[in-house]
Amino acid sequence: MTAAVTDVDSSTQAADAAMGGGPRGSAATSARRMLGNRIGSAIALVIAVLWTVPTFGLFLSSLRPERQIKGTGWWTIFANPGLTLENYEQVLGGSSSTNLSQYFMNSLVICIPATLLPLALAIMAAYAFSVLEWRGRDVVFVGVFALQIVPLQMALIPLLRFFNDTGAGSVLLYLPLWIAHTIFALPLAIFLLHNFMSEVPRDLVEAARIDGAGHVAVFFRIMLPLMMPAIASFAIFQFLWVWNDLLVGLTFSGGQRLIQPLTAALAALTGDRGQDWHLLTAGAFVSIVIPLVVFFSLQRYFVRGLLAGSVKG
Repeated sequence: MTAAVTDVDSSTQAADAAMGGGPRGSAATSARRMLGNRIGSAIALVIAVLWTVPTFGLFLSSLRPERQIKGTGWWTIFANPGLTLENYEQVLGGSSSTNLSQYFMNSLVICIPATLLPLALAIMAAYAFSVLEWRGRDVVFVGVFALQIVPLQMALIPLLRFFNDTGAGSVLLYLPLWIAHTIFALPLAIFLLHNFMSEVPRDLVEAARIDGAGHVAVFFRIMLPLMMPAIASFAIFQFLWVWNDLLVGLTFSGGQRLIQPLTAALAALTGDRGQDWHLLTAGAFVSIVIPLVVFFSLQRYFVRGLLAGSVKG
């Protein structure tokens, strides 16, 4: 009897060792995890350096005089340590052709409504597609999802003709830009927010309905608080897309410098003959300040939105 028990224990230990459950297996697993963590950390560090070095070089170049920028690279800063704010003074307070302050405000006026409008519409549409029960819901959702494959360039001319025929631009100068950015963002926004909202347990909605809450109460008290990570994630992407957009801004601004975004001014900042390209360093660094502020202010929600649904429990 004792021999049989010993054989069983030996077989169990052998099986645990084979599956990595024994002492040696646990040590090997821990070693592999440590190695994987170190490799992952090294890769992340390399990627961070590759992303940071160009930005650091751009910042240093924006502080160097025109003669040094055109003659030497930014990495020679220690050999030629001369720094100046002349580029920023000319970009932010120079002549009308190089002054970016007006275009900076134009981009803010364009980006804020062009981010909030598609978010508001997409949240309500996502609720209708994921919570409400109505005939033809799946067919309509597939149609909205299919709109993502329509190239943006194909819709520019028809929309421009529509705005010109209806006189929308004469009512409010920025209205065509807001409508265009909202239309182009809605399919993807509805798709992403619908997928996130579909992961919310239906027990919460049913419990709220049993307590007498209507759809308005369920939407504002249950769905919106749970949707904040997804909303913040899409808000970052939409704001950055609108802020960095050039094609839509040039098309629907009608060539009016009064409403053109910052990217249009950056494209023309080098001058007619490319003689002022040294101003691009200061102008480019000015243009990335607001996106950095938006990203870092919503970073924690952005990370939560990316990790949502990756783990259970």
